[in-house]
Amino acid sequence: MDFRLESIRSVILLGAAALLAACGGGGGADTATAAATPAAATARAVVWSVDSLEQPATAAQDTVRVKDMSARPAVVPARVSLGAMLEARSDAAASGTGARQIGSVRAVAATATPAELSARLQWTPTPTGGHVAAISVSAQDAHGLRLGVLVRALPGGAQLRVYRQDRPSAVYEISGQEVLQSIDRNIAAGDTSDAARTWWTPDAGGDEATLEIELPPGTPASALNIAIPRISHIYTDLSLPSADDAEQAKINESGTCNLDSTCYDTYASQRNAVARMVFVRPDGNAYVCTGTLLNDRDGTRTPYFISANHCFSSQTVASTLRTDWFYRSPSCNSRTLSANATARTGGATLLYANSSTDTLFVRLNETPPAGAVFAAWNAGTQSLGSAAVGVHHPRGDLQKISFGSITSLSSCSALSESSTSFSCSGASGNYYRVGWTDGVTEGGSSGSGLFVNGALVGTLYGGSVTCSARNGSDYYGRFDVAYGAALQQWLSPAAVSTNGRTAVYRFFNGSTGAHFYTSSAGERDFVQQTYPAFSYEGVVFYAYGSPTAGQNAVYRFFNTSTGAHFYTIDAGERDFVRATYPAFQYEGPAWYAQTAAGNGSTAMYRFFNTKTGTHFYTISQGERDFVIATYPVFKYEGPVYYAWTN
Repeated sequence: MDFRLESIRSVILLGAAALLAACGGGGGADTATAAATPAAATARAVVWSVDSLEQPATAAQDTVRVKDMSARPAVVPARVSLGAMLEARSDAAASGTGARQIGSVRAVAATATPAELSARLQWTPTPTGGHVAAISVSAQDAHGLRLGVLVRALPGGAQLRVYRQDRPSAVYEISGQEVLQSIDRNIAAGDTSDAARTWWTPDAGGDEATLEIELPPGTPASALNIAIPRISHIYTDLSLPSADDAEQAKINESGTCNLDSTCYDTYASQRNAVARMVFVRPDGNAYVCTGTLLNDRDGTRTPYFISANHCFSSQTVASTLRTDWFYRSPSCNSRTLSANATARTGGATLLYANSSTDTLFVRLNETPPAGAVFAAWNAGTQSLGSAAVGVHHPRGDLQKISFGSITSLSSCSALSESSTSFSCSGASGNYYRVGWTDGVTEGGSSGSGLFVNGALVGTLYGGSVTCSARNGSDYYGRFDVAYGAALQQWLSPAAVSTNGRTAVYRFFNGSTGAHFYTSSAGERDFVQQTYPAFSYEGVVFYAYGSPTAGQNAVYRFFNTSTGAHFYTIDAGERDFVRATYPAFQYEGPAWYAQTAAGNGSTAMYRFFNTKTGTHFYTISQGERDFVIATYPVFKYEGPVYYAWTN
């Protein structure tokens, strides 16, 4: 048994008020001990089609990212101003070929290095004992800005906030550990460039964006190593409306022959599965495409999302992805943007990208909103002449719909991110050739789904049809080919476990200096609503929520002396603590993980804080290294179990 007796004894010697006593010892929804037998994976037959599934209003949602923080003390930012963009503005052709570019990269010399940014930041103390500073970047005539924050060293407990100076109450907030996790995913995928270490802030929707950084107590500003060498200057207005917007987003730019999808309620299920995609490529330029949320055989509501390989094909770009849901008119041909439009900014995890069928397949990192539909799909080869429907966002416009039929199969050349030229020919191959009778597709429609009998059967590669040239064809990568090659392992796996992984959330208690972890969304929300001293730091890792074959319980204790929690996967350590330290209130299994590497798991690292007598856990190597280098009071105890980053 690898038991750190010294650290546990030190915990007992340290007394503090228990702020979570009102929660019944902090147990919340997780206090009951699970009584279940590990379930063996059950063999399942691979299926070739599934029906759609709607996201219910009762589905646990992610915590709200944009908050009203007008009550907090104002932070005076350092300011950097850029003039008008002199470079030519690129746009995709009118046809449905290629992602549509909507923003260009610009260098920011004033904050290009950590030293230059550090010299501009003016740190002021916070009421909790930390420090805060801000930098404001403006660019003339921009409709939006995304700051490219190059991260070398960042405390996981930092809070990063993005807002506009003319709208300081609407604040997007994310923890440093979530930024580090995004960078970890990029590096784990094999990208070691500066692009992989860049976190692109969400678009604030104006010509100015402020980045505010709050460091936790005990973290010197010198430990921060970040820069903002580039921004993505958004020159097309694709913003979502908010309550205090004076006018609607710039819309209705697509061709006049496009059809408003809101007019066709027969296809409500399909249109609620389709989202507009906004992302930044490694060069810093921003683009839009279209993608579709897919159901899986077992209806797990895992947010699998399909689009086109030529939109992007790397984890680094997937991390920048924003998806806009219900981005359409509220009523038929109203030519306004629905107030139900909503965005998810958490990016995605790349699962598969292949040029032979121009397929991109990812798992979204955030939960789709209530009412979104996990689309039906059909992995059978479609008959020629089948009636087909396309649902898409041409030029990033309000959602449109097109009607036609599959006319033939075709073979097409590979289409890359850097080229919009394409070539298709023949009467066989990995693509469906489609002719439209009503509606067309355009740049920005790329990756959108082709539906036959309500089920997705392909994704848009490119085409030559325009409002003024209706006799051309569009080409869709065949879903059946991509499914047989790879996608079935996610959408219809050969075996299924009755238990899925669940997110584990992290809080920092500013009063005790300890961290709190929970796998219960209900407990997460309760703590956020009830205890202002607890700073939410987001999802930190994933584990199994109930007993599963090959996994061991991670046990949770509440220390009534210090108000902190302790977690261990070691049953011997659990029994020793229960027998020896009455101040530790046992709360049972919190989640389930592995005692050894394998199954795609990642090591969970443990530290003992010799000053507060509490423990800290992280799955991020970057955060582990930062803690070792920055906080001498944290004694590193090594890997204690293995969990997952997705």
